[in-house]
Amino acid sequence: MLNNKVAFITGASRGIGRQTAIQFAGQGAIVVINGQNEQALQQVQAEISQQLQTEVHILPYNISDAQGTKHAFQWIKKNLGRLDVLVNNAGILDDGLLGMINHERMSHTFAVNTEAVITHMQYAARLMMPHKCGSIINVSSIMGRYGEVGQVVYSSSKAAIIGATYSAAKELAPHNIRVNAVAPGFIETAMVQGLSEEARNKRIEQIKMKRAGTPEEVANTILFLASDLSSYVTGQVIGVDGGMVV
Repeated sequence: MLNNKVAFITGASRGIGRQTAIQFAGQGAIVVINGQNEQALQQVQAEISQQLQTEVHILPYNISDAQGTKHAFQWIKKNLGRLDVLVNNAGILDDGLLGMINHERMSHTFAVNTEAVITHMQYAARLMMPHKCGSIINVSSIMGRYGEVGQVVYSSSKAAIIGATYSAAKELAPHNIRVNAVAPGFIETAMVQGLSEEARNKRIEQIKMKRAGTPEEVANTILFLASDLSSYVTGQVIGVDGGMVV
């Protein structure tokens, strides 16, 4: 499905990003993975390389660092010559009720969850335009569509990704570059491992399928959007939530 396509995935050292990298490599993509923990990235690289005959490159940097981001895309252009798929997956979750949110936490969340996504889309579009082809997938959240108590900042940052996805899809469609988003619901990742059993059961009860989702299930949707199976799909937000909002 992605044979010889160059795919760049942020936040790929664990969870949804890691599984997306594995799925992409299994479909023949040349995979470039990002994260802040170089050792964790090397582990993912080794895991994929041992199982599959495909290239895996690592670019460890903080996605909110403008220079680090610039250098990453320069490396891709110099060493791989093109970019076919960008998955903006990296993000942070910082709880806070209204009245208890300080400016530093708010700025940091938006820098990582929103500004970095837009910056990465800009650089990716420049590499995709000459080839008149590309797919950008932004990972938003169910909270970006419907909100959640104690998540005003996080929900706002993820809602902004949806707005950016719609606008970028309109701008880039004439260049045959598709831009879509996925909005995962309650997924078994490190972000939810700290929940109490009571809080976890409450979330599960809200899901019509009565179970949490897996990173593999989100990665499968991202794979569809990255592949030619979705060649006429752009400007869409696909919920991967087990019927949480049906």
